Amino acid sequence: MSGTPDTILDELLVLDAQRGDAVAFERLVRRWQPRLLRHACRLIGSDDAGAEVVQESWSAIVRQLRRLDDPAAFPAWAFRIVTRRCADWIRRRQRDRRREASVDGSVPSGSAVDHDAAAQRDQMVAVRVALDALPEESRTILALYYIESQSVRQIAHALSIPDGTVKSRLFHARNRLRQILEERT
Repeated sequence: MSGTPDTILDELLVLDAQRGDAVAFERLVRRWQPRLLRHACRLIGSDDAGAEVVQESWSAIVRQLRRLDDPAAFPAWAFRIVTRRCADWIRRRQRDRRREASVDGSVPSGSAVDHDAAAQRDQMVAVRVALDALPEESRTILALYYIESQSVRQIAHALSIPDGTVKSRLFHARNRLRQILEERT
């Protein structure tokens, strides 16, 4: 183990939680809940839905924690789980909206402010859909860098890859995301 006292503590908590220490797991949850919740709320755009998704994510984390080989990878691994759960939530929501629209047969019109808000939501949905089209590795790198404001070095440490690999993956993920968005407009 190497790194800052916080990363060392996280690694120790993961190891203890993997051994079944409930107190260590509770401390891990207290330390990571706020970050994972911010991440989910940013991706989904709703505090309530974000909280629901993070709760589901913690259930998955509990079930899969013993299979995590590298405790230092916990941050990226947990963010990946939350990101996937958010994508699932967004897909369900889009499916529900399409179903409602097909039942209604029309889309209600509103004010210019409503139209601008709808356009902004549509852009966010387009970005989320484009992110969903990326490989998991790319989504994780982009989320850690742009959403969680992790440095290249922190991401490299969390994913156990060299700094140069993080830079390369960020470059390729941004380019691919741009291509996907351009293809859909």
